[in-house]
Amino acid sequence: MSVKIIGTGSALPEKIVTNDDLAQLVETSDEWIRERTGIGSRHISTGETVVSLAARAGERALENAGRTAADVQLLLLATAAPETGIPCAACQVQSILGAAGAVAFDLNAACAGFLFALHTACAYIEAGIYENALVVGSEVLSKIVDWTDRSTCVLFGDGAGAAYVERCDEPGILGFVQHSDGTKGEVLQCGGRQLSNPYISLPQEPSFVKMDGREVFAFAVRQVPACIQELLGRIGLETGDVDLYVLHQANRRIVEGIARRLAVAEDRFPMNLDRVGNMSSAAIPVLLDELNRAGRLRAGMTLVLSGFGAGLTYGACALRW
Repeated sequence: MSVKIIGTGSALPEKIVTNDDLAQLVETSDEWIRERTGIGSRHISTGETVVSLAARAGERALENAGRTAADVQLLLLATAAPETGIPCAACQVQSILGAAGAVAFDLNAACAGFLFALHTACAYIEAGIYENALVVGSEVLSKIVDWTDRSTCVLFGDGAGAAYVERCDEPGILGFVQHSDGTKGEVLQCGGRQLSNPYISLPQEPSFVKMDGREVFAFAVRQVPACIQELLGRIGLETGDVDLYVLHQANRRIVEGIARRLAVAEDRFPMNLDRVGNMSSAAIPVLLDELNRAGRLRAGMTLVLSGFGAGLTYGACALRW
């Protein structure tokens, strides 16, 4: 028995914001952003929400899989930027899709969120609790970005990606590795609501994403290759056995650095960050869906998915397409 991805979907806001557009807001330029990040544009919400984007991506994943919302038994939504604390975004998506028979809840592991949710879904299925799951990563990061801070506002985009997985007899998910390092959490953070009640009241200041870019870069190029090597060692594969490495789309330099550490040609590391920026938990499933719909994923290919983000959290997954 295995768990296999049989459908993918994605959804992006209509509005595209280029680097030149951002140069009208902060002191930056297209050349400055591209040189440091590889990003040229990103999609930014003008009304789309974590829930609406997730529902569209989920709908497309079900259509791609040849399934309906009524088939879904488990609905997991990875997000770091939900519109509401209660109810959770997953339950709202369940309502929109009409997945009345599903159990739904949210997961937050920041940019590694989709992988953590995918692993959770696989654990449920392998335990025999459910037969299938719709796993979604959805973010509207534009509402938690300080648009006067050029070091962060140029990085992020909004969007959602989804994968429908189910129990099957043929090879699918080959293995997972997950890690967290809470001692480094301060290098990438975004505050929530401050304590306020009849007995105490703290200043209610706007909370935006804050990042120590150098520390995040060093962490990613060090830990992601080690994580991938750990995963491949567990399942008995070599780096050369992997057809494509589908990584979190944070920064072109990070992806290139990981490729060098693994001694793998960069053409096996597809990227779309030049068009969509860093979409946190949505990055990996959106890229996976683009590859799927472009016909670049053939039956029997071996893929490695790997993500890293706030927490700090990081992980990797190997699968047979």
